[in-house]
Amino acid sequence: MNWFLALPEIVLALSGLGILLLGVIKPGGATQICSMLTVAAFVLCAVLIVGGSLGSAYEGQFLADPISVFAKLLILAAAAFAVLLSLDFNERAHIARFEFPVLVLFATLGMTIMVSAGNMMSLYLGLELQSLSIYVLAAFARDDVRSAEAGLKYFVLGALASGLLLYGISLVYGFSGSMDFGGIAHALNNPTSVSPGVIVGIVFVITGLAFKVAAVPFHMWTPDVYEGAPTPVTAFFATAPKVAAVVLFARVMMGPFGHALGQWQTLIEIISIASMILGALAAIGQTNIKRLMAYSSIGHMGYVLIGIACGSAAGLRSVLIYLVVYVFMNLGTFAVILAMRRGGRAVETIADLAGLGRNDPALALAMTVFMFSMAGIPPLSGFFGKLYVFLAAVQSGLWVLAVIGVLTSVVGAFYYIRIIKVMYFDEPGLAFDRRAPSLSVVAAATGLFTAFFFLLPSPVLNAAEAAAKVLFG
Repeated sequence: MNWFLALPEIVLALSGLGILLLGVIKPGGATQICSMLTVAAFVLCAVLIVGGSLGSAYEGQFLADPISVFAKLLILAAAAFAVLLSLDFNERAHIARFEFPVLVLFATLGMTIMVSAGNMMSLYLGLELQSLSIYVLAAFARDDVRSAEAGLKYFVLGALASGLLLYGISLVYGFSGSMDFGGIAHALNNPTSVSPGVIVGIVFVITGLAFKVAAVPFHMWTPDVYEGAPTPVTAFFATAPKVAAVVLFARVMMGPFGHALGQWQTLIEIISIASMILGALAAIGQTNIKRLMAYSSIGHMGYVLIGIACGSAAGLRSVLIYLVVYVFMNLGTFAVILAMRRGGRAVETIADLAGLGRNDPALALAMTVFMFSMAGIPPLSGFFGKLYVFLAAVQSGLWVLAVIGVLTSVVGAFYYIRIIKVMYFDEPGLAFDRRAPSLSVVAAATGLFTAFFFLLPSPVLNAAEAAAKVLFG
């Protein structure tokens, strides 16, 4: 048993227990210390992942390979940024409690286990560890009715999705005779003799995972949870868990279920098309920027699912590239949303951005970069994310997905550019309060990455290429 491969996860778990103990012993002023220690734990975990060896542990239930390394580093970066974004907001909202960074840490631990899963049970273990932590985070502002409602809705619908996923796993196990990804792949080696029971199981697994990535028609929780949860929690929801769920989705569909591509490809295509169309159209009428970001997220997951529908190395590569681009765009956008405060009170409507170009040119410039990137305007990173996804679709003969993806991108550009119009051409209102340094750091770092990705894309492209080779050789 090569337990050393799981050392980053072990260190993360022990760090979480230590930070929790510190918070209990010193409850008064431990929040900032616990937050900084959590970020330090993420950095240490990333160092161990980069310096660690590759292989499988725990009888093949835990995999350390280029896919998991790629995903874990992105998840840890997103989680660290989310903790930084929470520092000022939690203080102002009077929810600065040490449990917040601890919950983020354990949710992140669950995600790292998810992306390293080589067995259906380790998959479910990581998924539930992440989910239970996130349910609590959604309702963290317990005195806020919207936050409590968000947590309850997410919990009820998440429990339903987990049940469907578990039922699907049990069907796959029952008809294939294995829980290991390798064993399932071997059982499905001949697509013509695949049992109908396995196909039904695969459909339930897709249903459970589609809920986790907020794909249509399993998206119903997303707008309310995004709007009701504290904004730093929404920033966390929108990035790290999406990375973990998408990578897990890709690993499961292209790994153990890869030989049955013909049986599940059409279903993924339908979900992708529905997500792109709803994400593009439903966001047009939104006035709350957090709800708009929820529908935007649904649309982006539709683009990501194009890569999974391809079922090829190019498709997996495009998915990983898109995730990197998506995470940095979203983190930067939520840094700007968190900076939207007047008179000590958070404001969330698009109209509140009016005149930002004159009141705070630096913040408006950052938001402009993120909005143009989400719309897919070259040479920003969002353009390249969509480019690689559409190229993969064309190479796989999925022309319908590529065409619908381009058309919905054009429609989606309307509401992104509308935000830019509001910032620069509408009559300015009162200026926002002085923003915290942590928000400026996150907005600047993510903005620079988004704007100048085209100058040095090779590290991300090469890492994604190496990860795709794991499943496709």
